[in-house]
Amino acid sequence: MKKKTGQISTGALSLISFCVIIAAWCILTYGGFLNEIFMPSPTAVWNSLLEMAGDGSLWEHCFLSTKRVMIGWFWSAVAALPIGMLMARSKCFSAVIQPIIEFARYLPVVALVPLTILYLGIDENQKYVIIFLGTFFQLVLMVCDTVSSIEKNMLNAASTLGANKLQLYTEVIFPAALPGLMDDFRMTIGWAWTYLVVAEMVAASAGLGYIILKSQRFLATDVIFAGLIMIGLIGLVTDFILRILTKIIVPWHERLGD
Repeated sequence: MKKKTGQISTGALSLISFCVIIAAWCILTYGGFLNEIFMPSPTAVWNSLLEMAGDGSLWEHCFLSTKRVMIGWFWSAVAALPIGMLMARSKCFSAVIQPIIEFARYLPVVALVPLTILYLGIDENQKYVIIFLGTFFQLVLMVCDTVSSIEKNMLNAASTLGANKLQLYTEVIFPAALPGLMDDFRMTIGWAWTYLVVAEMVAASAGLGYIILKSQRFLATDVIFAGLIMIGLIGLVTDFILRILTKIIVPWHERLGD
């Protein structure tokens, strides 16, 4: 009963904080404290969303952006998972790969955009690669840390019972690390949305990042805010879906504070 009460109070606090932000936004805009060029009113943003939804362009932009994020992030996760696990278990492999990963993760993805256009052109693959590069190197290190945190006693017991290397990875390491890996995936998919804007602001003809850049040229801040709000909403939905998947896939996993 106490847990249920705590959950209700937490939800209420979240709702209150959201209402405070909306109220402050209304006061600043409707009260005339800020010029609408710099801060559009909620009504102006809502009208822009309705207009784009009415002509269908909003759904097209949202679909393209979501597809780009999911494809780029998916291949990043597929590549980072085995590399990170091997880094955690093999000192030789880690000695070879980790310096490269550590160096590459500090490279600004924005600076790599011209090179990706030069090598890949301006098609969809270029946008997938930008999102891939923005999430892959960090995810490798996060997977490595997660797998490294597994208790050695568990691994020693499995080896003593006759588990080979493949069984050790598939039946012990991966299941034990899965709760932490789901958290890693959830964090990096949030970063993928950040790099989406970078990918779509250059050499794109559709997408939420594209409409933000296009609106900037005409000082259409209402459309810019509409694009930002849609990115935030879709990001929240993907985060919520991953939370639900975590509870389904690893029901034994209890978070601190739940």
